Amino acid sequence: MASGEAGRLYVVRIDPARARVTAALASEEHGKRRTAAEWCRDSKLAVAINIGMFQNDGQSNVGYLRHGAHNNNARWNDYNSVLALNPADHSQPRALWIDRDRISAAQQLANYEIVVQNLRLITANRHNVWSLNNKRWSEAAIAMDSKGRVLFLFTRAPWSMHEFNELILNLPLDVAGAMHVEGGPEASLSIHTGGVNLDLAGSFETGFWPDDSNQKQWPIPNVFGVVSEK
Repeated sequence: MASGEAGRLYVVRIDPARARVTAALASEEHGKRRTAAEWCRDSKLAVAINIGMFQNDGQSNVGYLRHGAHNNNARWNDYNSVLALNPADHSQPRALWIDRDRISAAQQLANYEIVVQNLRLITANRHNVWSLNNKRWSEAAIAMDSKGRVLFLFTRAPWSMHEFNELILNLPLDVAGAMHVEGGPEASLSIHTGGVNLDLAGSFETGFWPDDSNQKQWPIPNVFGVVSEK
């Protein structure tokens, strides 16, 4: 288990036309939460990251979440970022980003296998929507670039979200939309592919875990994953 170097940003870039992105959900697995490392092992994933923050029932995503015919959370809230993956019609984009305050989503999303709504960090036109504040946390985020590739992002270092957004916008990642999927000790990223074996865990979160002492991944109910080729 590696908690992750505090000053490092970890990035996994996935071309969904070449690698299959899937969802693994406790609500489809008898309610059992697992660490990201355990999700990789049990669901045969090469990579796993939080799919979003979850509710007090320990299973339901805070925003809307559907995997195929299974509704993990059928209710939309006021979060403004949506990511959809794996359309039945292959003429459609393999990964679709929607800013809900700019585009009506419903008809476009019905054809997609995975649809998740989360708290927005950056709009599709690269606008940082977070104002400066003093709240900081370890961060797990998901982004898209202008070529339709999906980015899994993780940093153990505690950032304010305004500063984190500026960081990833100024790196050569071509970020064109980003969403927050978890912060603090529950933020997780596991990578087990290409000779890389990392199980990364967050720690610091203002008002919840105000230090860098957490060294292990916490069980989480829902992950995005990349299917292993093995």
